[in-house]
Amino acid sequence: MNESEIEFTLQVAGTRGTCPAGDGYAARNEAEGKIPVFSCEGPCIRGEIARVAANLVAKEEPYRRACHAEVFTVPQSGMASWAKSAREAIVIDGCFLRCHGRILRHLIGKGRLVEFDAHPFYKRYTDVFEIDAVPEPERMETARLVARRVLDSLAETGKMAGRG
Repeated sequence: MNESEIEFTLQVAGTRGTCPAGDGYAARNEAEGKIPVFSCEGPCIRGEIARVAANLVAKEEPYRRACHAEVFTVPQSGMASWAKSAREAIVIDGCFLRCHGRILRHLIGKGRLVEFDAHPFYKRYTDVFEIDAVPEPERMETARLVARRVLDSLAETGKMAGRG
């Protein structure tokens, strides 16, 4: 463990429930060998850009968006089953904190998780927090840039899409 890493446990109230729509969606994606895509869901501009970029990546083959909250908190769900059984998964975090990546490394396994910090792809908005501080067209263009860079990186390294 790196000196800057502090491991901790987070207790989550359990549930016996699952999301029927999510279970069906996940079962189809698992059966078809789709790759789950996760993202930062933070309320800041960097989290928003990562979220939108993940949605764009997930429109491409063989990727599909996965629900992080269900994977994190409903271990008996179809969504968790898909994420844990997928040959690989992608996470696009919004900043250097890599919050989702740090969680997913333990749930999915570091060797099967391909992690991206979206911010180095565009290197702006370091002193901006609020999403609306950046006009929507600019947010969308930045998210498209991140999605292109993620897809290019995956293609270049042979990750995902069965090439790795």
